[in-house]
Amino acid sequence: MAKYTYVTKEGLKKMEAELHDLKTKGRATISADLAEARDKGDLSENAEYDAAKDAQGMLELKISQMEQKVATAKIIDENKLDSSKVQVLTTVKIKNNANGMEMSYTIVPEEEADLKAMKISLSSPIAAGLLGKKVGDVAEIKAPAGVMMFEIKEISL
Repeated sequence: MAKYTYVTKEGLKKMEAELHDLKTKGRATISADLAEARDKGDLSENAEYDAAKDAQGMLELKISQMEQKVATAKIIDENKLDSSKVQVLTTVKIKNNANGMEMSYTIVPEEEADLKAMKISLSSPIAAGLLGKKVGDVAEIKAPAGVMMFEIKEISL
C-alpha cells in the first residue's frame, strides 16, 4: 500500500504547479539543449550531448517522484484539527528552559517546511518531540547539541 503524502490545499496546489512547470518548461529546455548539442556533430564524443541526456534523465526522475507525491497526496482537513495539543498545522509557542528564549513554529508536512517562515517539518527532531504535547507540558528534545527542554506556552491553529 502506498505511503500517503499529507499536505494542505495550498501545498497540493504548489506541488501541482511545480509538476506542470517541470513537464512544460523543464522538458522544453532539455529538448532545446539536446537539439543544440546534436547539431555540434559526432554524438559519441559530444560531452554537451551527454550532459543534456543526463539532465533529461534527472528531470524525468524528478517528474516521476513529483507525480507519485501528487497521486498519494491526502489533504489535511484544517476544520478537524484540535488545538489542545501539538499536531500538524498547529502553531506552537515554546520556551527554551536553558536560556529562556521563546519562539513560535508552525508544524507542517515535510514538503511545506520553510525555516525562514518558521514552518518546521513534521519529521524534524523538534516537531517530533513536540507532537501530542499540551500547554504547560515540557518536551524533552534530542538535538545534535544534546537534550533540550522546551515548555509549551501556547498552541493555536
